[in-house]
Order: sequence, then C-alpha cells, then structure tokens
Amino acid sequence: MKLTPDALSAHLAQHLSPLYLISGDEPLLAAEAADAVRERARSTGFSERKVHFPERAADWEEVRGSLGNLSLFGSRQLVEIRLASARVGTAGASALLSIFEMEDPDTVLLILAPRLDREVQSASWVKHVQMKGAWVQVWPVAADKLVSWLRARSRRLGLELAPEALELLAERTEGNLLAAHQELEKLALIAPGQPITADAVLKSVADSARFDVFQLGESVLAGDAERALRMLAGLRAEGTEPTLVLWTLTKAMRDLWSTLSGGADAGSRAWSRQLAALQKGARRALRLRFEELATRAGRADRMVKGRLAGNAWDEIALLALEICARPAVRPAETVLK
Repeated sequence: MKLTPDALSAHLAQHLSPLYLISGDEPLLAAEAADAVRERARSTGFSERKVHFPERAADWEEVRGSLGNLSLFGSRQLVEIRLASARVGTAGASALLSIFEMEDPDTVLLILAPRLDREVQSASWVKHVQMKGAWVQVWPVAADKLVSWLRARSRRLGLELAPEALELLAERTEGNLLAAHQELEKLALIAPGQPITADAVLKSVADSARFDVFQLGESVLAGDAERALRMLAGLRAEGTEPTLVLWTLTKAMRDLWSTLSGGADAGSRAWSRQLAALQKGARRALRLRFEELATRAGRADRMVKGRLAGNAWDEIALLALEICARPAVRPAETVLK
C-alpha cells in the first residue's frame, strides 16, 4: 500500500507491517516517519535494532547474511536498510527481493531512501513493498501550504503565532522544514505561552546568523544600495551559496514586477517591514528595465554554473544595484565551451 506521512500514524495505531519503505528528500518529515515506525516496533516487542548502509555488492551479501543467521532465541528485531541512492543496481535489487522472501515474523524491515524517480518506482522490489508492506512517500510542503503547516506545527508545540509572524517564518524557511521546526522549538523556549509577533520571529532568526539573505531582499526592494552591497560582502565572506543570494534578488524582481503589472498582490503575503520596502520599490518600478534585469540575472546564473566566464558575485552585485535603480556596467560575455 501507499501511505502519506499524515496517514502513517493512523496506520501504525492499527497495524504494524513487516516491511516499510520511506522515500523522499524532505529530511524532517522522513525522519519523523521513520521514528514513528521505530516507536511502534519497539512498543510491539521488536527490541533489537540493526542498521545497514549497503553501497557495494559485498555489502548486500552482508545484509542478507545477517538476516539469514538469526539465533533461535534471538530478540525480535527491526532491521534498517539506509540507501544512499534509490538506484540499488542489479545486486541490490536481487538482494532485496531475496530478503523480502524470508518473511521472518520476528523481523520488521525499514528501508530509507531518497526520492524515487519514475523508473525506480516501477522496479520489482518497490512493487513488492507495496504488495507486502507500506511505502511512505514524503514530499516537500508546497509554498502555498507552508503557512498552514507552520500553524499546525506551532499548535502542537503550544505556540500562538500572529498571522504576520507565520508569513515571515514561512518566507524565511521555505524549502527547509527542518529549519522551520527548529525555529518553532526555539520560540517555544524563548516565549512559552506568549503570543509570537513578527518582530519576535525576526529577532529569533536574526540572532542565529550574522548575515541574512532575506534582509538583503528587503534592502534591494527599498532601494538601499549601500546596505545591499554591505550585506552581499558579508554573505560572500560567510560562504553563503551564490545560488541562494541570486534567488533572493530574483524574488525581489518578481515582487516589483507584480506590483507594476497589476498581477497577484505580493504585498498581501508580506509582513509589515517587507511591505514597507516593497512600497518604496513600487514607486521606482516604472524606472526599472525588467528585461535587462532578467538578462543580468540569467548571466549571473550561468556564471554560478560555470557556463559563462566571469565572477558570479560581481554580477550579482551589479544586479542588486540595478534593482536599486543605480547605474551598472554591462560586462562583455565569454561563453565557456
């Protein structure tokens, strides 16, 4: 059967299958699903736990051998197989199928894997899991669902976050649920039983890092070129990935274009400080040449990926200046073959 992480709890309350596969690239949700299976197995008497990290053919033989040499008086066991890649190869697929066929009532198998692509999903060992056990597919929380996810998670921790605080936390942790959960746990320690405002979220997050890419977005929206350049220098010195910095700037571009084009209201999703910066940006949006901004962003992206000669950080700085409506020099392009 196929299960979602939310459906797993109800399933485990009623039944413990002999075989589970948890796959996906969202570490927090995958870890919580695995913990739920471990806890259910432990409470059912599977007191021993073995963990295997098979990578080579010889490793699979070791896994198969350890399952085939159980003591007559041995404890009931949970055996975890952690896959570095969902593509297990011929040896891995053969070993898994032979392990499944053992069907030992004193063993529960838990397989942890990255996201399974379409080809792997049709593999015989994955189909066997669906027939004999449960496959829990873990998907990232969509951006438009993140606020609802944070609200539900905060209630579980006894937190009450204001709507603008939830919006801010969602914006700052999008794509990283583990960081979002850690921020909520931190807030639960800092302000237990107290309403959480956007300023409290800002203070909590800002205290954990010296430089902040999201504040960089606010700076360019407000047209504060000097502050934006200072933050870029700091982010670069701290080893921040240029891809993340470039994403922040392109998001600022999209927000400005949205206000100018009369599309979706970016301000409706912004908290007060960001909204003030966006309103400042809207007043100069008519002077921005968005086609040239997009070209500059594309050039910076190619530099980050090594497809175009030049310094990606310098190009990102030029992009920040242009979003701030400051003149910038257009460099010559040299495409790397």
